[in-house]
Amino acid sequence: MFYVYVLKSLEKRRRYVGMTKHLNRRLKEHNEGMNRSTKGFAPFELVHVEEFEERTEVRKREKYLKSGIGREFLDDILK
Repeated sequence: MFYVYVLKSLEKRRRYVGMTKHLNRRLKEHNEGMNRSTKGFAPFELVHVEEFEERTEVRKREKYLKSGIGREFLDDILK
């Protein structure tokens, strides 16, 4: 299984969209500052997850969620 996930910073107005095969491990890495792009915004909470069978599907969805229309979609569902 592959996952696309959305994290929300608990301290700053920041959201992060990523993909992984190991969701719990990846969340732990973000919260421990092991990811350069999110290091300054930890701690995070997991606010949205979608599951996919194929890597190509999850990559497509991640790209969508990072696009303008995808950010609008996330704004609507995360209110």
